[in-house]
Amino acid sequence: MNLADMLSYADIHDLGRIATTYNCECNGHSKNELIQSILSTVTRREVFERQVIELSIEDIRFLNSLIFDKRGSFSLEELIARVQQSRFVKEEDDGWNPRDMITRFKQRGWLFNGYSRDTRYLFQVPADLKKRFGDALGKQLQQQLDLSDEPGVYRDEQKLIIEDIYHFLHFVGQQETVLTAENFMYKRYLQQVLDRLSVKEELVGKTAWRFGYGRMFKEYPNRFSFIYDYCYFQELITEHNQVLALSEKGRDRIANSHKEDLLQVYRFWLRLYKGAIPNLQSLAQWVEKLTKTWATIESVKAALVPLIRPFYYDNPDSIIEQRILQMMMHLGLIRIGQHEDKGTVVQLTKIGGRIIQGIYVPEEDLIVLPFDNR
Repeated sequence: MNLADMLSYADIHDLGRIATTYNCECNGHSKNELIQSILSTVTRREVFERQVIELSIEDIRFLNSLIFDKRGSFSLEELIARVQQSRFVKEEDDGWNPRDMITRFKQRGWLFNGYSRDTRYLFQVPADLKKRFGDALGKQLQQQLDLSDEPGVYRDEQKLIIEDIYHFLHFVGQQETVLTAENFMYKRYLQQVLDRLSVKEELVGKTAWRFGYGRMFKEYPNRFSFIYDYCYFQELITEHNQVLALSEKGRDRIANSHKEDLLQVYRFWLRLYKGAIPNLQSLAQWVEKLTKTWATIESVKAALVPLIRPFYYDNPDSIIEQRILQMMMHLGLIRIGQHEDKGTVVQLTKIGGRIIQGIYVPEEDLIVLPFDNR
């Protein structure tokens, strides 16, 4: 429902609080006057944009978690969890209460309780305001961009990941591959696989930590770790008795020269990485909106880093560059180039726009991995 509909279902006390927030001058005892006054004020662009500009970074992060969520309603517990996720730095005994933010959003007319018996304990965001929030936040983020013309060289991996998933399955079908006790490929086999792939990666060196971005992320380089996990979770490969082999489904793929659907591969990336980056889907949406033309990677990072929560030793800067932009390039969604004057630049690909806009993964739908296997 849109704002006008939700206002009509709201009780007069809630309308009065919203009217007070916007300094509406009207008869507070007339529901009709309250609704008309609120609508005429909130729909004024300068009023709406000023409200958004004055939001705290925690408010913006919370709002961002709602903009791209296609569900119509949220429980109080879910909203509280999202508010808590929006606060990256917590101080002891500062009196902060996540319910206060929800109350402020209600007083602005940005959140409403449901009106039916089944939805009275749920909260809804007006559909028309969702779009306006997205436009207003997008305008703020775009102002931070440093745009560029086409660079002299750029890397565009198109559908190479689809080809390399097939190459990996073909390798497994041809080569008996013995696994370690932890079900990792021995390095001699791993190196043979990496040499076959279109995008070259080095073996993982000894590092202090590697977890959170997939089941095999600890031992395999980023892109191949993703390819391996995709094949495992799609049940294309098996790991029985410390031997890596094709499943019946995987053998069928090879026998029929069947390649994967990039939409499905992208959907899997969202699900796999969302454990470490809860708002990954909205960040991918912002990348799509901000990179329709070439822009410096530093300006894109500057716009989006405040929305990214650190993940253990992985800071927001490395998350946006390595976990998001690099992987989006591997998926063929963006291309990354080197400009003579501007440095590293990034642009959305045509297929990237279609895929990002065409896929939605419910926020609760992520792949949960055992901690000690990450």
